[in-house]
Amino acid sequence: MPDLPLVPEIEELSTRMDAIREAVSRAVVGQREPVEEILAALLVGGHVLLQGVPGVAKTLLARSISAALGLEFRRIQFTPDLMPADVTGTQVFDFRQGVFHVQKGPVFTQVLLADEINRTPPKTQAALLEAMQERQVTLDGRSLALPEPFFVMATQNPLDHEGTYPLPEAQLDRFLVRVEMGYPADGEEAEIHRRFLAGTLHLETILPAVPAVLDASRILAARAVLDRVHVDERVLAYLRLLLQATRSSRHLITGASPRAGIALLAMARSWAALEGRAFALPDDFKRMARPVLRHRLAATPEAELDGFTVDKVLDRVLDDVKAPR
Repeated sequence: MPDLPLVPEIEELSTRMDAIREAVSRAVVGQREPVEEILAALLVGGHVLLQGVPGVAKTLLARSISAALGLEFRRIQFTPDLMPADVTGTQVFDFRQGVFHVQKGPVFTQVLLADEINRTPPKTQAALLEAMQERQVTLDGRSLALPEPFFVMATQNPLDHEGTYPLPEAQLDRFLVRVEMGYPADGEEAEIHRRFLAGTLHLETILPAVPAVLDASRILAARAVLDRVHVDERVLAYLRLLLQATRSSRHLITGASPRAGIALLAMARSWAALEGRAFALPDDFKRMARPVLRHRLAATPEAELDGFTVDKVLDRVLDDVKAPR
């Protein structure tokens, strides 16, 4: 890789992201990788889908990160009877003045937590499509801009649980990454138990302990810093080999699209900046391949019968494709 000069803005950005990790750890024990992936997506300006079984702190993690970012936060509990207008808003008639007024929905915020998004039917899920892609909402023919930054974190339970609806492909593609939240390690679970016994696991205790490390203007400025991250031509060639390997894999129904490749490139640059580097390495693409690609690919039925998940297929691709030196 080329010998590039240090970029002070990137070093400062890395330090601030470390401060956010520290702030979030006051509320959430462990889950370091999910926190890192969420922060990388935030810098790129993408949205995050959090997946995990109930009880692994998906909602708490989303609320804690929002508190550390110092942004306006709203939460929508997605249920089977939720209507699109409950998300985006509607027109309300003012009988006194004899005119309609726009009543904005909870989507008009900076950080939106779409909790258990796959418990509502596709029609309501689709209410978020325009907001996530265009950063605006159309009500009665009027396009209303959403605040900047606008960041969606959605949680979902695994699809084999009762009462869930699979997200349409168009909806899935609006999420830059799908972050998997697993069970805590033994030492982390012991710390959770200690906090419970100490009475510090209640929300009224946890969230005030998370300090605001950033604000909206600093987040927008941080996004501009990513343009300073250099990507060598050999690294770009490595990215193309990874994409081609997914397209030729007999274990996958379809390979990664050009849009998926752009998403992986953006996340690799973001991860490099989080690490304090002004240049991307092949390892950055390896680190972000699973969260970026796992919800955009599907294993063949034969591969699933052989025990291959998408993550396992990606592991094989990453092992087979030789990285440049």
